[in-house]
Amino acid sequence: MNINNQIIITGVTKGLGMALAKEYIKQGHTVIGCGRNANIIGSMSDLYSKNTDFQVVDISNYKEVSSWAQDIINKYGPPDYLINNAGVINKNNYLWNISPDEFSSVIDINIKGVYNTIKEFVPGMIAKGKGTVVNLSSGWGRSTSPEVAPYCSSKWAIEGLSKSLAQELPDRITCVALNPGVIDTDMLRSCWKDQAAQYEDPENWAKRAAPFILNINNNDRGVSLTVS
Repeated sequence: MNINNQIIITGVTKGLGMALAKEYIKQGHTVIGCGRNANIIGSMSDLYSKNTDFQVVDISNYKEVSSWAQDIINKYGPPDYLINNAGVINKNNYLWNISPDEFSSVIDINIKGVYNTIKEFVPGMIAKGKGTVVNLSSGWGRSTSPEVAPYCSSKWAIEGLSKSLAQELPDRITCVALNPGVIDTDMLRSCWKDQAAQYEDPENWAKRAAPFILNINNNDRGVSLTVS
C-alpha cells in the first residue's frame, strides 16, 4: 500500500529541489514547496494542482518563513519530511576577493534559511510524534576546495547543525545531513562549467534519491549520509 507523505521541499524552482518535487508528485505524495522565482512557482502551481502547494518564499527572511509555515501547518498539519534543499554558491573567487554582500547571501540562505524552517516546522513535528529533517549538505561540507570558501563554510555548518539537532530531538524525530553527490546542476556548472555535463542529471538522481530519503529512519539520526 502506498503511503501519502506530506513532504516539504525548499528551493523547488530548479535543480535537485525541482527534480525531487516532480518525483514525489509522481509517486502520489503531497508536496509542499517554496522558492524565490515567482514565475516558476506560478507555473508549477498551474501544472501540478493536485496534492501540491507551491509558494514564493525567501527562506533567508524569517518573517516570510514564519508566515508560510503557519499557513502550511493550518492547511496540512506538520510535515512528515522537511527537506532543506535551497542553497546558493558563491562565484569562484579567492575568499579575500568575495564581497561582504555575496558572503552574507551564502550564509543567510544556506545556514540561516535552514534554521528558519527548522524553527517553524520542527516543533509541530515533535508534537505530532514523528518526522524526518533532511538538510542537504555537500561533498564540500566534508572536504574543501579553493575559491568556494563561503559555500564550504556553509555546508560544514550544516553538518554540525544537523548532528547537534539530532542529539536534541526526541525519539521518532530524525535529522540527518545528506550529501546528494555530484550532480549536473547550475551550481556545479558555476564551478566546473562544461565539465559538469559528465555527471548525472537531477531527474535521474531524483529517481534514486527520493526512495533513499523516505527510507531514512531513527537508526540514521545524526549520521552524515550520502545518496547511493
